[in-house]
Amino acid sequence: MPAEDPKPPRRAPYLSQVLAGAYRDEAERQLLQKITSAPVPRHLAIIMDGNRRFAAGHGLLIREGHEQGREKLEELLNWCLEVKLRILTVYALSTENLGRPPSELTTLMDQFERGFRDIATDARVHRHHIRVRAIGNREALPVKVQEAIAIAESATADYDSYFYNVAIAYGGREEILTAVRALAREVKEGRLEPDQIDQQMVASRLYTANLPDPDLIFRTSGEERISNFLLWQAAYAELYFADVMWPGLTKLDFLRAIRAFQERQRRYGG
Repeated sequence: MPAEDPKPPRRAPYLSQVLAGAYRDEAERQLLQKITSAPVPRHLAIIMDGNRRFAAGHGLLIREGHEQGREKLEELLNWCLEVKLRILTVYALSTENLGRPPSELTTLMDQFERGFRDIATDARVHRHHIRVRAIGNREALPVKVQEAIAIAESATADYDSYFYNVAIAYGGREEILTAVRALAREVKEGRLEPDQIDQQMVASRLYTANLPDPDLIFRTSGEERISNFLLWQAAYAELYFADVMWPGLTKLDFLRAIRAFQERQRRYGG
């Protein structure tokens, strides 16, 4: 009987993934070392774009794409704490998004309600003294979401070490209009002269009053626009665009954005 051909040696499973993970870990370590030796942005604003396209590309339902996007936001908070980035504003739902199909909106509103209620008891939030706020037109949201927002804000109202802002039912033009209308009412009531109105007065009536403008606006999904997000506040922000869908964002992607900001020579007014 002829001898059987010897079997080829078995390869370690997922060797390529292991090597890729080791490379990523080392790249993260080196970037972290550089980032922590230089000033990070005081205020990072993120346009979390790509949940639906991520779902389509991975054979998932839209609601599953949104759920993975919510989980990515949990990771992002940890990354910001690690580099001591004190102010984070995320674009969670625009006024335009309110026109999406009712079934999708129901899923999103359920996630928002759960997310804000979870914040009120999140150990990280209380350990690091993170103040949480929602910015946007709350009246456009279901009552259950408004109540959850109130619970999260009340539970963190006395904190001032970190600030976490969620832009929900938010539109930059509507925000500016709201500020202008407030000033117009004061003029009409005789409490203010038109010539007294300056930039600071407008800024103090925006949702982000008492916070510095964002230093860096970071958008995922490969789109290169700010989509009605923080229009007034973005006047001198640095912009960074990543060609990755929001749920697929990695810590390395995040660190590269921060490092890119640190390496830029910022200019104001030109």
